[in-house]
Amino acid sequence: MESFPDPSITWSGNQASLGQNKHVRTIYNILFLIFFAVASPYYFWRMRRRGNWQRGFGQRFSIYDASVKQALTNRHTIWIHAVSVGEVNLCTQIISALEPRVPNVKIIVSCTTTTGMAELRQKLPSRVSRIYYPVDRRKYVRRALATINPQAVILVEAEIWPNFLWRVADLKVPLFLANARLSDRSFPRYKKYGWLFRPLFAAFTGVGCQNEADAQRLREVGCQSAAVRVVGNLKFDAAKLSERSALNVRGLLKQIGVPLDAQILVAGSTHDGEELLLAELAQRLRKSFPKLFLVIVPRHFERCKDIGQKFRSRGIKFIYRNEIFPAVQLRPNEVDCLLVNTTGELKFFYEPAEVVFIGKSLTAFGGQNPIEPAAQGKAVVFGPNMQNFTDITRAFLEKKAAVQVQSPEELERVIGELLGDPERRAALSRAALAVVAENLGAVNRTIEMILPHLEQRGIFVKPPRTAARSDAA
Repeated sequence: MESFPDPSITWSGNQASLGQNKHVRTIYNILFLIFFAVASPYYFWRMRRRGNWQRGFGQRFSIYDASVKQALTNRHTIWIHAVSVGEVNLCTQIISALEPRVPNVKIIVSCTTTTGMAELRQKLPSRVSRIYYPVDRRKYVRRALATINPQAVILVEAEIWPNFLWRVADLKVPLFLANARLSDRSFPRYKKYGWLFRPLFAAFTGVGCQNEADAQRLREVGCQSAAVRVVGNLKFDAAKLSERSALNVRGLLKQIGVPLDAQILVAGSTHDGEELLLAELAQRLRKSFPKLFLVIVPRHFERCKDIGQKFRSRGIKFIYRNEIFPAVQLRPNEVDCLLVNTTGELKFFYEPAEVVFIGKSLTAFGGQNPIEPAAQGKAVVFGPNMQNFTDITRAFLEKKAAVQVQSPEELERVIGELLGDPERRAALSRAALAVVAENLGAVNRTIEMILPHLEQRGIFVKPPRTAARSDAA
């Protein structure tokens, strides 16, 4: 079993290195106020476009109602931050593993986006408080931390906001980074502006990395060697969430005329240009596979109106997800495509799929997470641009658990081959499930990295269940 460093050694010297340059703080705060004034209209427009922005809006400026304050009164608190939907899925796994070990602790979770907050409200029990992350102005950060008074802060794949980290360090609160990674784009930037970021990275008490390459990068940008640990990728654990009964997808598809023996192609987390490409591709493939039905789930649901207009102009027969309600009953072949303009349902639409295309990998840069459909044993296909999931992509390709294509033409050919070859789909399914199984356990390793520091602060930590059973024996 991997040993973790002494908490006192890991945390020593962090505050000194972080607080040594007051001029850096002053310069940052001046620049931040300028940026905030200039960029606020754009970000406010984005919030309005996504909807549901009014509820909890004051929390972005550390204005909390009585219910939040009352829930935190006389409680040890752990603050977990998850930026948006992807991080929320990881956050739920961390909480599930952490809560049984620290039964007397109050957990509060923050996020940045309204879509992330919708996921938090849907997935987390009421005993876990949910707030918006404060704008990184010194006044708001100080007020937020004074209200919440955390015994530890856990950032899940979070951005680095200086005022927040400076204040956490000033308060001598242990700070953790979970599922840490530095992309090819962010790594050079952090190194270039090392005068700002090196002390910030040095503030982390514990850093759970996905792999050794990320661990080395994080050391280079300032993380203490003793704080960095390779624990694996939390996304493999998050993909094992058993929520598939929350939506009856097959019943929903039956309502819109999709037969039970239809071949379902799901395009998940798509970006601009991919939706029309997939819809036209499916039209051509339907000549060979007449029972093919396409489900498209864009990464940003607010784009669906524009996508729908493009579909209509090309004669593509589709229906929006939010147009399906109990009274709706379409005839067979009345629509060829379902355009999902809701959030939090992608994983459910993977369930009936025979082939899954991973979005943001063909016409955009970076890719999206292929683990969730792989964990359901689906035949997964993605394009050449999977830069944000390099190691995950490599793991699947090395075990022949997914197929990568380089062009729209190759994508069409490969999807056609998979639709016509059930044995190949079955082989991809078995290999994908094996890759997921081999990479489970990162959540527990992350928790074991954090717990010694909580004990050092006087928080009662229960032993793991296996240890309790052996003691009883």
